[in-house]
Amino acid sequence: MLPYLVAAIIVIGLPMLYVAVRYREYRKFLAGAFFVSSGMQFYFYLAKIPIPLMWTNAVQSPHLSALRGTIHFVLFLVCLYFGWFFRAKHGTD
Repeated sequence: MLPYLVAAIIVIGLPMLYVAVRYREYRKFLAGAFFVSSGMQFYFYLAKIPIPLMWTNAVQSPHLSALRGTIHFVLFLVCLYFGWFFRAKHGTD
C-alpha cells in the first residue's frame, strides 16, 4: 500500500503544489476546501464517528480525525493569507 501512496503523492501532489504556488485563484479555492474539510474532521472527532476507508478494512479513528482537522485548519489559514491578503511585490510600482 505504501508504494501506491508514494506514487500518488508524486503523480498528483507535486503538480497540485506547483499550481497552488503559481496561481492565486487556486489558493483561494484551497482555502475554502481546507475550511470545509477541517470542519468535517472536527465534527467527526466531536461526534466520535470512526470513518471507514474505501476498498480497505482500515478505519480512521476519531483521534486521527482531530489531527487531520487541525492540519487542515492550519492549511486553511496559510491558503487564506496567501490567497486573499498577501500581495507579491513586483519590483517597480
